[in-house]
Amino acid sequence: MEFERPDFSLAAAEIFVAVMALVVMVAGTFLRRISRELGYALAQITVIGAAFITVFSVTEPTVRYTFGTMYVSDWLGQVLKLFIYLSVFASLLYGRLYLIERRLEKAEYYVLMLLSMLGAMILVSANNLLVLYLGLEMMTLALYALVAFDRDNGLRSEAAIKYFVLGAISSGLLLYGMSMIYGATGSLDLGTVAQAVYLGAGDETVLKFGVAFLVAGIAFKFGVVPFHMWVPDVYHGAATPVTLLIASAPKLAGFALALRLLVGGFFGLAETWQPMLMLLAVASIVLGNLAAIAQNNIKRMLAYSGISHMGFVLLGLLAGVTDGSHQLAFNAYSSALFYAVSYALMSLASFGMVLLLARTGFEAEHIDDFKGLNRRSPWFAAMMLFVMFSMAGIPFFLGFFAKFAVLEAVVAAGHTWLAVLAVIMSVIGAYYYLRVVKVMYFDEPTDRTALIASSETRVLLSANALTLAVAGLMPQGLMSICAYAILTSF
Repeated sequence: MEFERPDFSLAAAEIFVAVMALVVMVAGTFLRRISRELGYALAQITVIGAAFITVFSVTEPTVRYTFGTMYVSDWLGQVLKLFIYLSVFASLLYGRLYLIERRLEKAEYYVLMLLSMLGAMILVSANNLLVLYLGLEMMTLALYALVAFDRDNGLRSEAAIKYFVLGAISSGLLLYGMSMIYGATGSLDLGTVAQAVYLGAGDETVLKFGVAFLVAGIAFKFGVVPFHMWVPDVYHGAATPVTLLIASAPKLAGFALALRLLVGGFFGLAETWQPMLMLLAVASIVLGNLAAIAQNNIKRMLAYSGISHMGFVLLGLLAGVTDGSHQLAFNAYSSALFYAVSYALMSLASFGMVLLLARTGFEAEHIDDFKGLNRRSPWFAAMMLFVMFSMAGIPFFLGFFAKFAVLEAVVAAGHTWLAVLAVIMSVIGAYYYLRVVKVMYFDEPTDRTALIASSETRVLLSANALTLAVAGLMPQGLMSICAYAILTSF
């Protein structure tokens, strides 16, 4: 068998990030005095450089493979990577002052951020079960360390242990499912597995059990009910810049994991995994919205809110299973991608606002900490209003069109009752978003301290929130990008 030389240019962004992570690590070891400033600068340069490489590597709408067929370069992967870069860039910028004030800014922090981003990049471009697992573990192991980075804080350590233990269980479920798939099909390649499933070549019982374990593992990574136990505790326990990262980039990588596995590899077993996704989606939307109402901690509120939002993403994925209609399937998957990207943008802005209010010795983690924000800063009160309205799905913000696109796909797939339930729970869920708006505009401020943030943070946070309003008025651009990514990749 003749050796085929891999095309390393297709994985240039991953190679660049890996090399730069090592550079930051070495700089942190030998240049201790300037390692913090240098580490931040190199991390941001790495993110921007990776974005440029990714943009200029997209030349034609074709799906290309390298390293055999283990790595795939397509528009889906490139679009998700660009939004992952944006999530990491914003996490670094929003959280820098927070880290400096608490003496947490170290080169190791930036190394872990880059390694987590690298794992997410590998995950979204993997076309092999082993490579999927490799990317997933690289991303999550770095996140475990980031949650525990402030090792003198008991709350952070507790959250890290919970995240690690439950994350290890989910990884075990995924790995066990993958081993069953390998045993039934004799291959780790997703294309070969999909062909074996389509032809009925493997043992059907083993395949169905394998898919059940895979869905459970995916549900853990999404943090949906009943595998959601870690989400509120980790969001609350982690430092807010780390929470911001966990709420954005890994969700995009998790979407790629679900799409590559369920649609790319096991669409022939859709009758097995569609009812499972339906159950997970319904439970997540109901419990997420109801539990969020009772929260006084805004990070825990946003955690339960995120559970319900991930339920909507699952609705988009399950709506793609139709009676042979490629157009309906295409609309469903593109709406799910659109929702995942929209949620990432909303999460960045919401936790960015929490970081804006935080200062030394004050975390701004309670909803009451937003009291009277309109009197302290009318501009950023308006920005938070945009974020809350978008998350609640109020017209005409980005979140409204994300929900509308998914619900339209669900109704077209014949699951009208699911759409009705989702709308009812969204109306109920609007309460806890509007509660934040109420305390900002109608309550007396308990803290009149001026908001302290760099000009870069103020500009990016304002742009982030304004995007939710502008993209809500003109959603066609982002929707077209998502639709094209799905169309050219599957």
